[in-house]
Amino acid sequence: MRQNRGFCIVEYSSEEYTKHYIVQALFKLMSEHEYGKITVADIVRKAGVGRATFYRYFKAKEEVIEYYFTHNTKEFLFTQHYYPRCKADYAKVANDVFAKFQKNKECFRLLRRAHLEYLYLDFLNAKLAETFKEEYPDRTFYEPFLFAGMIFNVSMAWLDRDCAEPAGQIADMFIESINIINQ
Repeated sequence: MRQNRGFCIVEYSSEEYTKHYIVQALFKLMSEHEYGKITVADIVRKAGVGRATFYRYFKAKEEVIEYYFTHNTKEFLFTQHYYPRCKADYAKVANDVFAKFQKNKECFRLLRRAHLEYLYLDFLNAKLAETFKEEYPDRTFYEPFLFAGMIFNVSMAWLDRDCAEPAGQIADMFIESINIINQ
């Protein structure tokens, strides 16, 4: 992905397209079948790729889901045009995070149904730990896990309510909770 004259131009390599097809195939199969009964053979058949291609990129089905999180995070970060510096900036980022979650709620619903939501928590823990280490080195070791747990638990509770409230309302509540903690 790159930007040209203010426009987002998405350029994917053939590798990225292949991974995308595999991700889409897995989620489509998860909507039709129990996760534990889905085989790699099912995924490659649905994706239109060979078994060797699947194993070139992924060792297991769970890695496909981890790639889904990583890819969506890269796309999300690409759309962020500024570095948050104040409460309003952080509220905007939180709103964007929850709006992205809401947009992808069907995938998260499938993960929850398959009892794979722990993969989302693991991803949040790793990503926030990495971010805090790079951008907030003076913060405690445990803070990224606190934030990851908040995002995860709020997201899952919101998903259980079919993301009924607007993303902005969830983001505002999240930011207010952080403000209470930081007082």
